[in-house]
Amino acid sequence: MELAQFIDHTLLKADATITQVEKLCQEARDNKFFSVCVNSYYVKTCVELLKGSSVKVCTVVGFPLGASTMETKRFEAMKAIAEGAREIDMVLNISAVKSQNWQYVLDDMSSLAQICHQQGAILKVILETCLLTQDEKKKACELAVKAGVDFVKTSTGFSTSGATIEDVQLMRSIVGPSIGVKASGGIRNTETAKAMIEAGATRLGTSASVEIVKGQNAGFGSY
Repeated sequence: MELAQFIDHTLLKADATITQVEKLCQEARDNKFFSVCVNSYYVKTCVELLKGSSVKVCTVVGFPLGASTMETKRFEAMKAIAEGAREIDMVLNISAVKSQNWQYVLDDMSSLAQICHQQGAILKVILETCLLTQDEKKKACELAVKAGVDFVKTSTGFSTSGATIEDVQLMRSIVGPSIGVKASGGIRNTETAKAMIEAGATRLGTSASVEIVKGQNAGFGSY
């Protein structure tokens, strides 16, 4: 598989402009990235810009803190899917994790997984691993499996640090082979992208996508 097919080409900055979103979509078309990942305000725009291509539209829910209510996350997801998003990246309720309210954490993920799957979309759950202990990461992954999510994801890219090899390996060891692992945050070059895939990632979230595939074309091979 080409490296481009691992990539969610990402633009989530608060000050992103329509011109930047148009460029993102054109780069995704040109390089055949798996998806573009944008804030929900731009979902309809991206669906229109990517019409006729294989590139999917992904958006974020409860972003970037994860602290909105379950009902709010459900509404966000339903609206985004209705507008054409096919992948939802939801932020875990980190506060509930820290308070050990594990039933709420499970219900939050299960509720959104159900909504997504009923409407033909997939759900990724962002753990924000830099804020969690090892035990919290393990427990969150175990509950994600129980909730029926499609991917666990390392980071929003908006907290204290991003993806690490160790976190990707840990997440893969807990969720097993049937659930995806998305590494996101701080992936800026081909070497790092390759290392994340070798550690167990099946998707990469990055804004440096073009540079990464150029590096592959310069001699890093396919996957």
